[in-house]
Amino acid sequence: MKIYWTKINEIIDETPEVKTYMLECPEDYTWEEGSHIHLALEGFNAGDKPNRSLIRHMSISTLPHENLIGITTRIKEQCSEFKTILREMEVGQEVAVFKTHTNVPLKREDRNVYLLSAGVGLATFRPLVLDYFECADNVNQIHSLNIDSSRDFLFTNIFEPAPDKKFTSQFVDNRKDYYEEVKNLAEDKAGLFYVVGSDEFLAENIEVLREQGIQPEQIMLDKHEGQRAEFLPSDVSI
Repeated sequence: MKIYWTKINEIIDETPEVKTYMLECPEDYTWEEGSHIHLALEGFNAGDKPNRSLIRHMSISTLPHENLIGITTRIKEQCSEFKTILREMEVGQEVAVFKTHTNVPLKREDRNVYLLSAGVGLATFRPLVLDYFECADNVNQIHSLNIDSSRDFLFTNIFEPAPDKKFTSQFVDNRKDYYEEVKNLAEDKAGLFYVVGSDEFLAENIEVLREQGIQPEQIMLDKHEGQRAEFLPSDVSI
């Protein structure tokens, strides 16, 4: 496993509680849209065993051609040790990145794609949308639906309707409206449904989608196969 130590190039205040940390991109480092990474803070590997409280699994919110590794995260007033340290970090300080992988690349199967997310989960989808804008081959259209009760919606300059690109986007601030819209979207029985959020959010979305007849293979989760099987046993039918 190769560990890259890299500097914070920029810190962007997206909303009062959400920051994007732009990290310098190591020379031989690359990734796909929808990738996640292990982000670690100084001291995580100082002992005999890694200090897991100083390591977090984060989505990358940028594409390689942006030449910076973007990490977008919510940091509340009361937060973990990891985020407390991260909140106090400044441009020029170093963090470690390693173990890059994607579970949710953009599938190009001549179908409609639906991106379902909660809050900062939208960061996972930013690269998918940008990748689609650059090349729409074999994707019929994309629709994004995000729920955020704070109403401080993210990346509104990207997640705005673009009819000429066959891209639509919705933001809602309550579960009732959100799940009613999920049911409407699930009328497309051939669509691909990407879901990113908390485990509870994933379970709720899967339940609604399955009730509407959407099959497990049509539901994409940012989970490795073992974790995915816990949410979507492929042999369970409705």
